[in-house]
Amino acid sequence: MSKIRVLIVDDSAVVRQTLAEILSSDPGIEVMATASDPFVAADRIAVEIPDVMTLDVEMPRMDGITFLQKIMSQRPIPVVICSSLAAQGSETAFRALEYGAVDIIAKPKMGTKQFLEESRVRVCDAVKAAAQAKIGGRGGHHLASASIVAPKLTADVILDKAKTRAMVETTEKVVVVGASTGGTEALREFLEALPGDSPGIVIVQHMPENFTAAFARRLDGICRVTVKEAADDDTVIRGRALIAPGNHHLLLKRSGARYYVEVKDGPLVARHRPSVDVLFRSAARYAGRNAVGALMTGMGDDGAKGLLEMREAGAQTIAQDEATCVVFGMPKEAIKLGAAIQVLPLPMIAPEVIRLCL
Repeated sequence: MSKIRVLIVDDSAVVRQTLAEILSSDPGIEVMATASDPFVAADRIAVEIPDVMTLDVEMPRMDGITFLQKIMSQRPIPVVICSSLAAQGSETAFRALEYGAVDIIAKPKMGTKQFLEESRVRVCDAVKAAAQAKIGGRGGHHLASASIVAPKLTADVILDKAKTRAMVETTEKVVVVGASTGGTEALREFLEALPGDSPGIVIVQHMPENFTAAFARRLDGICRVTVKEAADDDTVIRGRALIAPGNHHLLLKRSGARYYVEVKDGPLVARHRPSVDVLFRSAARYAGRNAVGALMTGMGDDGAKGLLEMREAGAQTIAQDEATCVVFGMPKEAIKLGAAIQVLPLPMIAPEVIRLCL
């Protein structure tokens, strides 16, 4: 299998070098070229089209958003936005997703060995996911079989699996949702379709730290439900969706009749923090038959085992279908495990969630 060929576009020589070193460390990825601005990138694309392009937002001569629009209108390429963590920059990065970018990653910074290793995992996984994404009708690039995957921790490192069947069903339902690549737009469509008095919703979307707050604000401005970045001990209430803060796990908890969330640190689980598996395990343990779980578009298998645990605990479970996924990875793995009671196209998930919660 051929390697994924990547074009890195960033005005910082240090960032270009760091990204090139990170991506080159993966045997399934090859850095085709680097470019200091969109004009240099355009010249390189005229010679050879990359499988994936990483793109900075703020650059000289032409900003990344304008370049993205030109690329997507002329010759769509899977694009991963590589942005700083400034709030203003994160708003711009979300516009890039609306214009067709596949994912957002944070620019890697120097730090501890663990931090650098986690950055390597996230950057390489984002590029691999982008290579498989459906962009302008283009089929995904098959991953090189030589790719080495680091061992994945399970939700056991955060929360033990429940040893007994979950509590009896009550009248109050809670909805838990997981998504990754392509999930920002999938979640927007899902949440926009919900009425203002929807059951309480808890969401894990794989996203860098500080971007989740901007993401929640954008959704809050267009949805009938209230949307906010989750804070520790936030109550899960009707008409509100809580989104896991980037770089932190999010667990559903219960005290009496009250559902609330716990924001927790810990290692990457299924190569992610926040991890869908962690959220879904907590829903299986503390909500059981009172929960509805939905697993949406994304690469890998985060959430598949957790959705199975939810089903085994008596919850209603849904996986997004292949036709409407940007990357049919996470839902596919859940379906293979028998975790999904229903497999639905994205537009049907919100109405079915509401029906199941009646």
